[in-house]
Amino acid sequence: MGRLKGRKATIKDIARLAGVSPMTVSRVLNQRPGVKEETRRRVMEIVKRLGYRPSMVARSLVTKRSGTIGVIITTIRNPLYLQMAQAMEDRARAVGYNLLLASTHYDRDLEAQQIEELRSRGVDGLIITSAHVEDPKVAELAEEDFPLVLVNRRVLKPDLRGKVDFVGVDNRKGAREAVEHLLRMGHRRVGVISGRRESSVTRERLEGAREAFRAHGLELPDEMVVEGGFQRQGAYEATLRLLEGKTPPTAIFAMGDYMAFGAYDAILDSGLRVPEDVALVGFNDIDFSSMRAVALTTVNHSISGLGEEAVRLLLERIEGRGAGVEVILEPRLVIRSSCGFKGG
Repeated sequence: MGRLKGRKATIKDIARLAGVSPMTVSRVLNQRPGVKEETRRRVMEIVKRLGYRPSMVARSLVTKRSGTIGVIITTIRNPLYLQMAQAMEDRARAVGYNLLLASTHYDRDLEAQQIEELRSRGVDGLIITSAHVEDPKVAELAEEDFPLVLVNRRVLKPDLRGKVDFVGVDNRKGAREAVEHLLRMGHRRVGVISGRRESSVTRERLEGAREAFRAHGLELPDEMVVEGGFQRQGAYEATLRLLEGKTPPTAIFAMGDYMAFGAYDAILDSGLRVPEDVALVGFNDIDFSSMRAVALTTVNHSISGLGEEAVRLLLERIEGRGAGVEVILEPRLVIRSSCGFKGG
C-alpha cells in the first residue's frame, strides 16, 4: 500500500492514474473547490487504493497549519460517538489530516477545558458533538471566526448561527415517524425517555413525538415524558419510573438507542417482555441495535454520514469558506422485532 514498484506513491503518480493534472489532485486533497464531483471521486479512489498520505511536515510549512482537527464528543461509552468518530477519522485521514479526540462526560466545564486544550495543541478547527445547547466557549469561538462545526447541536442566539457550520438530523421528523409507528400499531400509552431537557436534540425530538400524537387527535401527557439524560443508566431509572406509574406505558420511545438499551434492561428486570408487554423504539440505529436478541426498531440517519459531512464542512472552513452552512440528514424508520401490537 502506498508504493509503486518499491517506492512511495506521489501526487504525480495519482494524477497520471486518474488522468488529471497534479494541481487537480492537490485541490482534491486540500478540499478546494473547482473540481467536478466525478473527478474528485476518481482521485480519492486512487488515493485510497495506494494508501497515499501527504507529508504533514511539508504541508504545514506551506500552509502554516498543523494538519490536525479536534473532535469533542460526550462519551466513548456511547457507541453512537465511536461510530461517528471513526467516520470522521476515515474522512480526515483520506486527505492527510489527523484527529485529536476529547470527551466531556456530560460536564459543561470540562467541555470548555477540552476546547482550550485542543486549541493549545494547535488544531486547525473543531467539531463539537456534545449535547450542551450553548456555552460561552462556543460563542467565543464563533466570534473569533475559528473554524467550527456543531453536530446535532444548535446554538440559540440567531446572530451566532451564521458564524458556525451545522450538521444534523431532521429530529422532529424522525421522532414523529417513530411515535407514529407505535400509534398505528394501536398503542396509546406511550412513554418517552428524553435526553437532557436543555438539549436542542431533546426539544426537537419531543416536538416530533407530540406532533404524532396531535395528528391522531391525542395529547402526550407530561407525566409520560421522563428524562434519561442520553445515558443508559438514566434511561433504566426513567423506565422504572414509567412502569411503576399509575398508567404504565405499553410502548416506549427512547430518544437514543443507547437509552433504549437501558430501557430494555429495565423492562426485563420488571418481569416484562419486549415486545409482548412493552414495545420499544430507539433513535440513531447504532451497530448494536440490530445485533441484540430482540432487534431494536429505530430511526436511522446515517451516523457515518454525520461524521463525514462534519469533516467536509470543517475542511472547507479551514480553506477559507465563509461560515453558516447547514446540512440536514433525512431520517428513516427501520422496523425490527422490538415492536408489537398492544391496544389500550
